[in-house]
Amino acid sequence: MRSENVIRKRSVSRRPFQIKGLALLLGASIIVTSCGGGGSSNSKDDSVLVVGMDLTYPPFEMLSPNGQPDGVSVRIAEALAKYLGRDLKIDNINFDGLIGALKTHKLDCVISSMSVNDKRKQSIDFSDPYLKTPLAMLVSKDSDVQSVDDLKKAGKKVVVRLGTTGEMFAQEVLPDTERVAPDSDTACVMEVVQGKVDAFIYDQLSIYQHSKKHPETTRAVLEPIRHEKWAIGLPKGEDELRQQINEFLKQQREAGAFEELADQYLKDEREMLKGLGVPFVFD
Repeated sequence: MRSENVIRKRSVSRRPFQIKGLALLLGASIIVTSCGGGGSSNSKDDSVLVVGMDLTYPPFEMLSPNGQPDGVSVRIAEALAKYLGRDLKIDNINFDGLIGALKTHKLDCVISSMSVNDKRKQSIDFSDPYLKTPLAMLVSKDSDVQSVDDLKKAGKKVVVRLGTTGEMFAQEVLPDTERVAPDSDTACVMEVVQGKVDAFIYDQLSIYQHSKKHPETTRAVLEPIRHEKWAIGLPKGEDELRQQINEFLKQQREAGAFEELADQYLKDEREMLKGLGVPFVFD
């Protein structure tokens, strides 16, 4: 099913976004569509910035209690559209369908917690990175798993989300370990909660959040198993837009806008990383 929601009109602004004001977005226009995996029509209005994301990944991409897009990536997309003087359309697409939608030019860009790697670079281009976070593991509360090496032992089984770098890591580093690859975070976490697998390999921030939600049945192994950086994905050859996005990211970083996002959405995660003695994701 496809839903569409139109909210107000947008004015041109190249000032750094103010997080407290983004909840209102005076003069803003957002069109929200929901797609299973293919994206919207190839026919795009140049006055509209079409951004793909999977709105099932809090606190970065999610829906608010009243059904509106919310999260770090949504705030970035809103600010980017304002910077470019365009209206914003968010296509809510399963994560494993985002690159395909970019390749067929159904999207202008993807802002969906997407890690940069060589395999993806073969299909799409990326902006400069705006966040860094490593892969980590969610394991059963009473599991003896402490490292990736433990997952190489006979009889071990892992779960990874389809199309993610966690899946790529398992294919590369754990080729002989049995794995399953559902297409949602919830399904992956339930594999651990129900004791069906030995570990869920995913990004560190999400692993931390999932362990907090399921403290009776899971624990987080937060020691980084691979360092990664997130960036905005674009179709191949969109050099002008990539340059504009890089300028936008530089401006926002210098203005302290990412720190404001952290204050709104990532306070617990910042304290957790501080306790581990590692830099924060926006540092």
